[in-house]
Amino acid sequence: MPASRFTQTGNYRVRYQQDQTIFATYAEQASLIVGVLLLLALPLLIPKTMLRDVDMIMIFAVAVLGLNVTTGYTGLINIGQAAFMGVGAYATALAATRLNLPFFLAIPLGGLAGALVGTFVGLPSLRLKYLYLAVATLAFQIIFEWTVGHSPLLAQGGAISMPTVQIFGIRDTFLNHNMFWYYIILPVLVAMALLWRNVLRTRHGRSMIAVRDNDRAAAAMGINPGTAKLTAFMIGSFYAGIAGGLFAYFQKAVVIEDYGLHTSVQLLAMAIVGGLGSLPGSFLGPIFIVALDRFMGSASSWLGEKDIFPQGIDVATAMRPLAFGLAIMLFLMFEPRGLANWWRLVRMYFKKWPYKF
Repeated sequence: MPASRFTQTGNYRVRYQQDQTIFATYAEQASLIVGVLLLLALPLLIPKTMLRDVDMIMIFAVAVLGLNVTTGYTGLINIGQAAFMGVGAYATALAATRLNLPFFLAIPLGGLAGALVGTFVGLPSLRLKYLYLAVATLAFQIIFEWTVGHSPLLAQGGAISMPTVQIFGIRDTFLNHNMFWYYIILPVLVAMALLWRNVLRTRHGRSMIAVRDNDRAAAAMGINPGTAKLTAFMIGSFYAGIAGGLFAYFQKAVVIEDYGLHTSVQLLAMAIVGGLGSLPGSFLGPIFIVALDRFMGSASSWLGEKDIFPQGIDVATAMRPLAFGLAIMLFLMFEPRGLANWWRLVRMYFKKWPYKF
């Protein structure tokens, strides 16, 4: 067995099949197994009050994975990812309440609904680029909210209650709700991450990267830019639909406010802060944004208790958007490659240690 399969000090790939492998070394495979084992034990290692935030992070990570396909890998600015989540959530809700489908069929159906709508919304990308495409996705976000708000089938944006889930004889109850869904969301997230990494190492992933770098040069090499763009929208919206279905069951209801423009901006911020087009960034971004939101909530409560600000001022309402916008601005200015670049530097440090100099 070649030594480079155990440790990697350079790029020794000489065939396309080697470049398409999911794991370059056995060390990467071992680290994945260890990481999954730690995640399985995580609910026993953290306070129960934090488990809900962890569930939210994993759901957002699924949506950010899809956004990284569309924006990170293909360069198509998408400000409507929350709308695709909403399509998946409402499709899942209708499948569960009207068709009485179990959750393991309703959630994939929501993903397919998101992929179908995403492919249709991606049609303007055949003609539009950059800011114009961003405005087109923003228009879809507004159209989605208006359509749901005026549709009796979707309760005009009101709450659609989700049925209680039971698996292996264990029911989703109030006491075990967060842990119950943790062990459902986790395998879905791992499977979606492996699928993400595998698909983007194929010719479809290479086509997306070529279109992002220069679509005219990609067309000259025989790549169809239109097909690559529609494929990116389809995959990204499929991921959003799956995240929307999981979110619907986790929240036990579907409400239009959960899939508004602020959520789309939040998802885009997670992708930017984590690192566009990066698998680790798809996890680091949601962790950072959710942690920042919780920290600012605690800080605003503390400031309110100390009477630092005048009475009647909602400190949390002011501080959360301020910290949110400031974080995005600072990352765009000083670390445009996001937290994934920090992760890369840490990995390189340990690869070179103790010969780091």
